[in-house]
Amino acid sequence: MANHKSSLKRIRQEQKRRLHNRYYAKAMRAAVRKLRATTDKAEAQTMYPSVQKMLDKLAKVNIIHKNKASNLKSKLALYIQKLG
Repeated sequence: MANHKSSLKRIRQEQKRRLHNRYYAKAMRAAVRKLRATTDKAEAQTMYPSVQKMLDKLAKVNIIHKNKASNLKSKLALYIQKLG
């Protein structure tokens, strides 16, 4: 266990930040999963901008890597384009 007051504070901050990041990463994965499960092209096109916005925001604050966000966006766009 940490002995210094600053170490204890750092542990509290890291735990809070970790939970915050996990929540948003999980929400992002759920949104991507929901979009991929959609078979209706019109519905997928209406969902895509919100998912794209979420990915950009998470990449901006380093919860996910910027290249991962780009890869997901391009894969989702391709998926929507291929829907019949």
